[in-house]
Amino acid sequence: MRTTRFLLCASAATLMLAGVVSAHAAEGVFYDPSNAASSSGKTTGYELYRTIGCPGKGLLDAPCQVPKEVDTDGDGIPDSKDKCPTVYAKTADGCPAAEPVAEPAPVPAPAPAPAPVAAPAPKKLVLEGVNFDHDKATLREDAHPILDQAAEGLKEWGDVKVEVAGYTDSRGKDKYNLKLSQRRAEAVRAYLIGKGIAADRLTAKGFGETRPVADNKTAEGRFKNRRVELIEQK
Repeated sequence: MRTTRFLLCASAATLMLAGVVSAHAAEGVFYDPSNAASSSGKTTGYELYRTIGCPGKGLLDAPCQVPKEVDTDGDGIPDSKDKCPTVYAKTADGCPAAEPVAEPAPVPAPAPAPAPVAAPAPKKLVLEGVNFDHDKATLREDAHPILDQAAEGLKEWGDVKVEVAGYTDSRGKDKYNLKLSQRRAEAVRAYLIGKGIAADRLTAKGFGETRPVADNKTAEGRFKNRRVELIEQK
């Protein structure tokens, strides 16, 4: 009698369970053995054994909860797809976007070299009134006060070297005029040395009839060309 009752209860439970299974199956509730972490793509072997109780629970209560993938940094990208799993970054690969490399500051163009400053022209003292008679290298009396003033001016120039340049007019041969102008320059140099100008500061040089300052066609012009100039030497 007891055996008969047990069999009846078991049959009823089986029918009830079958009805529940049919109902859930009709609603699309079933156990999905898919497993992306498995080499076969399915839960097999020991993993299947561990979850063997899940189908019944899923049918009687709620579907099995499939474990979620680990997301260590919490950025919504699972560690299996996150190339930087410990760094929070909402990017495609889970890594922070690379910061743009700053462009190097442009190197300023070198400033143009300053224009060379022209050297000042040498001082030149034209001894107005220090002229010579034709074919003479002797200083005239009226030249002395002019040369005295020139000596004072040379003292103000300091220790610079000075060239005493002698000239002639255009009469006579070039070679002769060159020698005549040299004697005139030496006459002025000797006078200035006598007025206290150091001899090593003065050099005498004749230029003949070159560099005229007046017209050699007139007596007045020729007189002006028979002159001496003092030129500072660098």
